[in-house]
Amino acid sequence: MAGNTFGHLFRISTFGESHGEAIGVIIDGCPAQLPIDMEFIQSELDKRRPGQSKITTQRKESDTVQVLSGIFEGKSTGTPIALLIPNEDHRSKDYEHNKTVYRPSHADYTYDAKYGIRDHRGGGRSSARETAARVAAGAIAKLLLKHYGITVFAHVSAVGTINAPNLEALPVEELLAQREENIVRCADPATAKEMIEFIDQIRKDGDTVGGKISCVITNCPPGLGEPVFDKLHADLGKAMLSINAVHGFEYGSGFSGSEMKGSEHNDIFLVNGKQPKTLTNFSGGIQGGISNGMEISFTVAFKPVATIMHNQQTVNAAGEAAEIKGKGRHDPCVVPRAVVIVEAMAALVLADQLLRNKSSQL
Repeated sequence: MAGNTFGHLFRISTFGESHGEAIGVIIDGCPAQLPIDMEFIQSELDKRRPGQSKITTQRKESDTVQVLSGIFEGKSTGTPIALLIPNEDHRSKDYEHNKTVYRPSHADYTYDAKYGIRDHRGGGRSSARETAARVAAGAIAKLLLKHYGITVFAHVSAVGTINAPNLEALPVEELLAQREENIVRCADPATAKEMIEFIDQIRKDGDTVGGKISCVITNCPPGLGEPVFDKLHADLGKAMLSINAVHGFEYGSGFSGSEMKGSEHNDIFLVNGKQPKTLTNFSGGIQGGISNGMEISFTVAFKPVATIMHNQQTVNAAGEAAEIKGKGRHDPCVVPRAVVIVEAMAALVLADQLLRNKSSQL
């Protein structure tokens, strides 16, 4: 496989480029007779689509999903599900200036080094446009998780040095409602206002800024995750680090756990019927790479978008010094549109591990 396929039993393969005719995904391994809510799938894509607010790229894409196979009379058939999302507003002329010049911190040089050829139009396959296919597949994974009562919720917890307060005490339903009331998708209204003003100023300055997305998975049963190499947190880490612009992943106590003593960090078990729970959750709901029934929590760090509207020094394909200035339509901060991508990739991991776990014991 050439790196375009993700998962084992619940498996997806995405295809297409930023400025090609379309992007899409093939989902294999989805159980038959799962009710497929197309309106829900479209609503998920709407959260990721460009042009949705003043703090996102102004590329206009409806991201209208088309079903090619695998769904009949509103249910999955057990055969491969193929979904297609046409590209409608690509402006390839915006990228003629970097046809032979490498943009700093982009994949231009590395794609040339690997393949000896690259699609310079919007980054081609390396473009974050590819993630729309993942969101479509992740929506179906969410429908499967919903069947088992598992929910996945993420929100923007930081933009630059602006950090939202810890919101773990609030119910997910309340957090979801608050998140969707603002364009930055932060579940804390006061912090969201500050973030939006900051991103808008960054945009006006022709610059970009990074941020963080925090995610919580609730009602996950204990036992999901494979020993050694396919640990649940390892799969989640790979899923998150495969998203464009992601530079960091931590779960549970994360890096702060390295500053604690074992007597502080150990999650003490409490009697709770047949399924014990823990007094604290520094493990982030995962122990030994396997879910323990507590909430699974993790945070993903995104770098600033690499395209900025300033002149930068670089080199061209001949190895000569060159200068480049960003053109086209780009996000000043990627995290508002990336929330649903993080949820989608988490849902794909959980759906795959859920199905794999069904063969773990008699």
